[in-house]
Amino acid sequence: MENRDAFIAEFRRETLGTVSSQSSPDEVFQNQVLRPILKLQNDLFIEVFKNYISKYKNDFYSYSVEKKITYIENSIHKDIKFRNSLKGIVIGLFTIQEYNTYIQNSSSLNKRMMNMLMERLKNQMQLFELQE
Repeated sequence: MENRDAFIAEFRRETLGTVSSQSSPDEVFQNQVLRPILKLQNDLFIEVFKNYISKYKNDFYSYSVEKKITYIENSIHKDIKFRNSLKGIVIGLFTIQEYNTYIQNSSSLNKRMMNMLMERLKNQMQLFELQE
């Protein structure tokens, strides 16, 4: 496991966001672990969501911007299988130590993770246009 953890730590070494002595443990985890993983996995998240659209809601492409935003939010909040799949894409890049930290407060960290991912998808909505 040391080789895997060393590889992952080296692979994702940058912290994104500000971490200070006033930062809460969740905020530190968010900026040191979650943000770098979400950035690294961004292209995969885009493809996963495109696949989700094609499987469940091909008329997504005809929606207004507001309705697309609502659809993204609902797909992450309400579709538990999809949400768990997205969490797995992130958790799979945790080191053992990070996983042990995560399980101590998974509810709060899951909320942060999904909110950041939701914002990331909404901010890249132009990538979800129908490809001709």
